[in-house]
Amino acid sequence: MSGTSTPTVFDGTSASVSRGTRIAIAVARWNESITRRLLAGALHRFGVAGVAADAVDVAWVPGSFELPLAADALAATDRYAAVLCLGAIIKGDTSHDHHIATAAAAGIEAAGRDHGLPVIFGVLTCDTLAQAMVRAGGDEADGFAGNKGAECAAAAIEMAGLLEAIRRGGAA
Repeated sequence: MSGTSTPTVFDGTSASVSRGTRIAIAVARWNESITRRLLAGALHRFGVAGVAADAVDVAWVPGSFELPLAADALAATDRYAAVLCLGAIIKGDTSHDHHIATAAAAGIEAAGRDHGLPVIFGVLTCDTLAQAMVRAGGDEADGFAGNKGAECAAAAIEMAGLLEAIRRGGAA
């Protein structure tokens, strides 16, 4: 073989959302004072990226343990470019938090692989309420800097763009 060829580069960092892109967000009610702030950060980031407010569907679930089932059901509809899962698990006096976090992480990851869709793990696993508040911080004035909901929305946009590029067979 002679000559050189350049590899195809798949990179979603320059991805933008296509017109009509729909996003789903599953949000846990448990620790709602935290999860509402994560949701606000995610919605802000999607808006900045050009996702129309009416193109985002929000599904509330009781707690983080229920996020995988909701994510799986949302992903199965084939209506969404990505699904975000937002929750907050705060350590208590027992190991209950560990079991919930493990199940949520495994289920969310499985939903993404099962459906070939970005299903993003935006579940805080903190030792204290104060730690959770910091990770759900920021506001519109600072672009929700440090807000893990906003960061997960950015990851969803990047991954949706990357998968779209891979399926098209060219660079993003």
